[in-house]
Amino acid sequence: MTGPAPPDLPERPRLTHNITHFARALRRAGLPIGTGRVIDAIRAVEAAGFTSRTDFFWTLQACFVSRPEHRVVFAQVFRLYWRDPRFMEHMMSMMLPAIHGAQDDRIAQAAERRAAEALLDGAEPDRPETGTQEPGEELEIDASATMSGEERLRSLDFEQMSAAETAEAKRLLAGMTLPVRPLPSRRGQASHAGHRLDARRTIRAAMRRGGEMRQIHMQKPRPRWPNLVVLCDISGSMSQYSRMVLHFLHAVSNRKGAGWARVHAFTFGTRLTNITRHLANRDVDTALAAAGREAQDWEGGTRIGACLHSFNRDWSRRVMGAGAVVLLITDGLDRDDPDGLSREMERLHLSSRHLIWLNPLLRWEGFAPRAKGIAAMLPHVDSFRAGHSIATLEDLAAAITRPGDTGEKDRLMSAL
Repeated sequence: MTGPAPPDLPERPRLTHNITHFARALRRAGLPIGTGRVIDAIRAVEAAGFTSRTDFFWTLQACFVSRPEHRVVFAQVFRLYWRDPRFMEHMMSMMLPAIHGAQDDRIAQAAERRAAEALLDGAEPDRPETGTQEPGEELEIDASATMSGEERLRSLDFEQMSAAETAEAKRLLAGMTLPVRPLPSRRGQASHAGHRLDARRTIRAAMRRGGEMRQIHMQKPRPRWPNLVVLCDISGSMSQYSRMVLHFLHAVSNRKGAGWARVHAFTFGTRLTNITRHLANRDVDTALAAAGREAQDWEGGTRIGACLHSFNRDWSRRVMGAGAVVLLITDGLDRDDPDGLSREMERLHLSSRHLIWLNPLLRWEGFAPRAKGIAAMLPHVDSFRAGHSIATLEDLAAAITRPGDTGEKDRLMSAL
C-alpha cells in the first residue's frame, strides 16, 4: 500500500480510550465508522502489537478506511491526533480566518480543515472581550432593519467573504441542486398509462398464445436527459469565483437523481484542462485539490479564444451530444483577436442546445459591454446572467428550466 508516512506516536497512550476518541473524530470528518469497526480496530491493534508506528498506522487504516477518497482525511486526522502534542492550538489557528503574513509557514493540505473541525467538535478559541456590561444592565437592539445571516450570505459577493463565510457558503452550495427538464424523445418505454400503441410488444405477446390477442400494450415517451458542460475561467480575476462554482459543480455531479446524464467540467486560463474525472471523487476537498494540481494555469492569464478553439476542436463532438447545456463562467476580459473569439463562440453556440454565460462583472450596476471580448461573445449566448453569489447560482436553475430566459442579454445588446 502507498500513502503518507505514519508519524511518531506517544510513548504510553491509553490505547482503548484514545482509539475510541480517534474513531469519533473520523466519524465527524465524514467516514462511515460504527461501533463494530471501533471494536475491530482495538482487537486488531492488540493482535498486531504496539511496538511499530508503521504497523499501528496501517492497522487502523485497514479497519477504518473503506473508500480511496477517505485516505486523505484519515491521514490528516491521524497526524493531528497521534503526533503533535499541541494539536489543539494548531487546529484553532487553522479554523480562524487566515491572515496571510509571516506566520504562514505552509499551505493547508486537502481535508486538513475538515480534520481540524472534527477533532475540535465545535470548540471555540478564547477571544478578548470588546466591552464590559454592568450587572443588571440590559442592552436594547433594534433588529427591525436587519436581515438574517443566511439571507445576507446568499447575496454576498464571493470575493468579499471572510474565511468563515466562505466555509458556510460552501456548505450551502453543497446542498443545492440544479434541476433540468428531460428532452423530448421518440423512443418509448412500456407503460399502462401510455397513449401510444406498442405494436411490437403487443404482437410478440400474441405470438406466445398462438396468435390470440388478449391485451393491447401501450407505451409512453422515454425521458432523455442532457449533458451539462461547464467551461470555467480560472484566471487571476476569476479565481475566487471559480473555486466556489467548482464546489457547487462537485455537488451537482455527485448528486444522484439530479437529472443530468453526465457533467463535464473544463477549466481554462492560458490553456484548456479537462477536470471531469477529478470531480467524480466523492470527497470534495480531494476532488478540488486534484483539479487544482491538474490545472497548471490557475490564477494566470486569459486566452478565451484559443481555449474555446481547443474545446471546439478536441472535445465538442465527445461531450456535446444529446442536447448539452453549456455553462460558460468568465468575465470576458480577453486580449486576443475579437474576430477569432466571435467565431469560436458562434461554433460553441451552434453545438449546444442552450448556452448560458455567467459573468461576475454583472454585479456592478453600471455594467456595459464596452470590452471587445465581451462585445464579441455576447451575441452568441442564449442567456447572460450574473454569477457572483449564492443567490445568482440559485437563479441559474430557473434559467435552465425556462428556455426563453435571456437574463440581461436583451438589455445589453441594445447598448452595443
